[in-house]
Amino acid sequence: MKTTTPLYHRHRFPGAVISCAVRWYFRFQLSLRDIEELLFERGVIVSYETVRRWCDKFGTGFSHRVKAARRKPGTTWHLDEVFVTLRGEPYLLWRAVDQHGAELDILLQKRRDKAAAKRFFKRVLAACPEVPRKIVTDQLRSYPAAKAEIPELENVKHVFVKASARVNNRAENSHQPTRERERRMRGFRDPERTQAFLSNFGPIRQHFALKRHLLRASLHRKQLGERFAAWHRFTELTRNPSGF
Repeated sequence: MKTTTPLYHRHRFPGAVISCAVRWYFRFQLSLRDIEELLFERGVIVSYETVRRWCDKFGTGFSHRVKAARRKPGTTWHLDEVFVTLRGEPYLLWRAVDQHGAELDILLQKRRDKAAAKRFFKRVLAACPEVPRKIVTDQLRSYPAAKAEIPELENVKHVFVKASARVNNRAENSHQPTRERERRMRGFRDPERTQAFLSNFGPIRQHFALKRHLLRASLHRKQLGERFAAWHRFTELTRNPSGF
């Protein structure tokens, strides 16, 4: 009978330590050196480069499990793009969120034309099980041109809003955590690493970022406990990582 290789096979540190380090990095505004210090306080001597390798190796798998387990996306998609600078070169970060603010997908691209919009539409459709009822975008003409060439979106209502009207705030506000993290990291550098990081950062951060201002303290603790229990399943842990 074929046996399954443990997730943390041949790693010197237990899964509780690795899972906690990865969660800290994608959940909070912490640098790799900050996490190195936090682990040292708990008796774990590890370099920040090892923490980086853990995040590179396990971050994608953990974020995929988080996305697979979350509730079905809403029927309204808000799409927006924002400029980011990588080593002095401008790039466009395309982002799609639903009406609840849940991030559907992101894509870092060099251009803002029809081909780029079409590529992003297809990526979001591949990540979502169902097509939306409505799409909300700004007045960038690349969106309708690309949408017209995608059969799945042929009958989907398309709403255009002016940037000054702030009707597309769902998408615009979703850029804020990325901006904060960009400042904390003193800017992004490599396009591939930026794409990989932000693809993991969004789902993992949102998994724990409950709308605290809308919840009673008891309900917030209950829901947060459920999120931690789910995280332990995603990371194949049998105990609370805070106990190491």
